[in-house]
Amino acid sequence: MHLVIISGMSGAGKSYALHTLEDNGYYCIDNLPSQLLEALLGTPQIAKQPYLAVGIDIRGGRDSLLDTPAIIKRVRQRVPSTQVIYLYANPEVLRKRYNETRRRHPLTSEAQELDKAIALEATLLEPLAIDADLRLDTSHIGVYELGRMLKARVCQTEQQHLSLMIQSFGFKHNPPTDSDFLFDVRCLPNPYWESDLRTQTGRDKGIIEWLEKHEEVQRMYRDIRDFLSNWLPSHDSNCQRAYLTVSIGCTGGRHRSVYLAEQLYQHFHQTLGENVILRHRELNYVR
Repeated sequence: MHLVIISGMSGAGKSYALHTLEDNGYYCIDNLPSQLLEALLGTPQIAKQPYLAVGIDIRGGRDSLLDTPAIIKRVRQRVPSTQVIYLYANPEVLRKRYNETRRRHPLTSEAQELDKAIALEATLLEPLAIDADLRLDTSHIGVYELGRMLKARVCQTEQQHLSLMIQSFGFKHNPPTDSDFLFDVRCLPNPYWESDLRTQTGRDKGIIEWLEKHEEVQRMYRDIRDFLSNWLPSHDSNCQRAYLTVSIGCTGGRHRSVYLAEQLYQHFHQTLGENVILRHRELNYVR
């Protein structure tokens, strides 16, 4: 059985994540108190399911969350192919989403306003966030992009090999908080200052040819490529990591970081195949 536990902040996209898994063949159960998880796995109908996804979060109650890390630890021994996916977003984005949908946060009350409820939920969920196999910051992700990412990284029969995501981003839009490795390439020559290249991206021929003329760009690429080539096997075998995210950042996230992410993706796709995902955050692009 491949068991996926979806958790995280209210308003971060957990319901859509479960819908995505359900559309891809997973038997899904939402809002399950964690104390019922082990009993659920022992029922004949569930035991026969090859793919199971369960939503566990604050709706199950504060007391339920206290026991969740220990329960998941026992479940991992019982179902080795268990993945915990934690979705979150920054408080400003969550507040905006709640205001737009006019839905009630599970922890709000007459005595507790939305901002305090969001902060309290983050504190209560922290142990789950720390132990998660994959943390996804959905602050800058639309539901369709989230669906593509989950389908590429989670919806698979087995997690025998490391799932590697290489993403580009712009520091002016804040660095991603879900990175395992983050490389700052703002020191490289910037094609933004070439007026005829400014509107292009690192995927366009003009930018590619311009950057390839600069030796320091190629040296940066080789250094990052060799570092990852040397250390990815250790993360796969020694750390038992199912997911790894490598982020490449330049100023705006449209030129240098995009070019380098593309080059790294092409290199590692040759060896890891479909286990490599490419994302350009500022271009809203996932492959």
